[in-house]
Amino acid sequence: MLRIGHGYDAHRFCEGRRLIIGGVDIPYEIGLSGHSDADVLLHAISDSLLGAAALGDIGKLFPDTDARFKNISSLILLKETSETLSKNGYRIINIDATIVVQNPKMSPYIEEMRQNIARTLSCDIGSISIKATTEEGMGFTGRREGICAHSFCLIEKQ
Repeated sequence: MLRIGHGYDAHRFCEGRRLIIGGVDIPYEIGLSGHSDADVLLHAISDSLLGAAALGDIGKLFPDTDARFKNISSLILLKETSETLSKNGYRIINIDATIVVQNPKMSPYIEEMRQNIARTLSCDIGSISIKATTEEGMGFTGRREGICAHSFCLIEKQ
């Protein structure tokens, strides 16, 4: 049985934090606010996977009230998400995600993001699609207040 999932996440920019997207530390003057490392892309991907399997979301699995997840790498959270899927009999077929950000440009980092995600999920890199776009100055991303990401996935019950 095939199942489709959608995930969305958004974080606002803040001073004094690193900007980590797709497990890549991107040189930029500000980072994103959040309990973990605030990796908006990996959070959206995790939510799409959990949603497809009807297993809740990352807030349920990794609550921001739990000190164990303070400043944790979202690659670890993605790995735990993958293990939860596997324990429930699901296999990832593909992921298609989009980062919405005015600045900085994501294109130099997308291949490394794909590699990080494929390695973490133990799947072929050809199953991971990452894109980036701007909103041409519109909305909170256009005003450079933050970054958001959307993710769709297809999983299969084994």
